[in-house]
Amino acid sequence: MRYPQGGGLTAERRTFREHIRMQAAELFALGHDNAAIAKQLRVSVRSVQRWHQAWEHGGTPALESKGQAARPKLSEALFAVLEQELAKGPVAHGWPDQTWTLARIKTLIGRRFHKSMTLSAIAQMLHRHGFSHQVPARRAIERDEEAVTGWVKQTWPQVETPWRRSGPGSASKTKPASR
Repeated sequence: MRYPQGGGLTAERRTFREHIRMQAAELFALGHDNAAIAKQLRVSVRSVQRWHQAWEHGGTPALESKGQAARPKLSEALFAVLEQELAKGPVAHGWPDQTWTLARIKTLIGRRFHKSMTLSAIAQMLHRHGFSHQVPARRAIERDEEAVTGWVKQTWPQVETPWRRSGPGSASKTKPASR
């Protein structure tokens, strides 16, 4: 994948790259060699060659940023509706338990908005809006937190074996002292 799981460049990064292309355009106008421009701007010669070809056909405006590579599938208004639907819970939408999965959210988006999205795109969209992939802890209703805390502090240290030996050991797998 071109940009690892990020879905493209940030606005700052696009601006930075556009600035480099504009510097290249100035150097093209001065008649500099592609290899020299690549070395000066610290980019590949192939990129400079593509920029030079675009510059020859369309001038400096051809090197300007075109914006994001892809627009989000769900607008902010549609995402607000999705949030309301997610808040109702999976049971309200026909699933047997209270766990949202990416596959269920994909089905909900398809049913509600008639749009298809990949699971990774849904995960990225949810992450951008502050959702996490945490699974709720499953605990018994009868659980006594005070008793658990007391057991962890008093009983567990006595049961647990120490991590290190009291005497010197050996890292060799062939010596009996290392076992």
